[in-house]
Amino acid sequence: MATEPAKTAMAVLRWSATGAAVQSLVLDVDDAAITNAATGADKLGIDCPLGWPDDFLVFLQEHHAGQVVAPQEVAGRDWRRKLAYRATDRAVRERTGLTPLSVAADRIGLTAMRAAGILSRLAAEGRPVDRAGNGIVVEVYPAASLRCWGLPFRAYKGRKRRAAREALIDALLKRTPWLDLGAYVDLCADSDDALDAVIAALTSRAAAVSKTSTPDEAHLRQQARREGWIVLPEVLLESLVAPFLVEADAS
Repeated sequence: MATEPAKTAMAVLRWSATGAAVQSLVLDVDDAAITNAATGADKLGIDCPLGWPDDFLVFLQEHHAGQVVAPQEVAGRDWRRKLAYRATDRAVRERTGLTPLSVAADRIGLTAMRAAGILSRLAAEGRPVDRAGNGIVVEVYPAASLRCWGLPFRAYKGRKRRAAREALIDALLKRTPWLDLGAYVDLCADSDDALDAVIAALTSRAAAVSKTSTPDEAHLRQQARREGWIVLPEVLLESLVAPFLVEADAS
């Protein structure tokens, strides 16, 4: 997802007992198209933060009231990171070594505002929305999913990196002979947004079969319902369509 329809891509995958096919893959997707697609979907994966850090919101409220109580080392990195990153961001970094963009301190905050509007629209239409991932929507992070699945996860974005995307597509299809990209192979090679949308849909499948990471402790589950939670696949990529899903190594 991007802040505007431009640079926003959406993939719809249809699953069967033996495979999956990309039913549609489109660029320049607006909010109405996203909410319409959610109508017939088991899971809608959104590559964007679904909430803001609890500590950051408290900081804003205190700052607004002129009552900020900062630590003595106010410019300290640890204090800033506590405000900037959510519990799920720290969990992703611990597991994958990747640091998600900060919704509190990066331009992705503008995209999160758009996502918040989409969640509100889905909730108004009666779809169960839970930022922790228990409803129709899950928060995904394609690079982290690729990392968990042992696929190339760096240096494939940008117009000049088509060759890297082609190599990633080849690696993906070798691992998933059951995945039919159909007429969309070239689009995935042309656009990293389109390719990310397919990875997001595969991660959403893992969430739909209850094979993604979840907050372990009760207080984290409550926090994730406010801040959002990035789901990481805990199933082998090859096994997304197998009768008996095989869990991935969590290391």
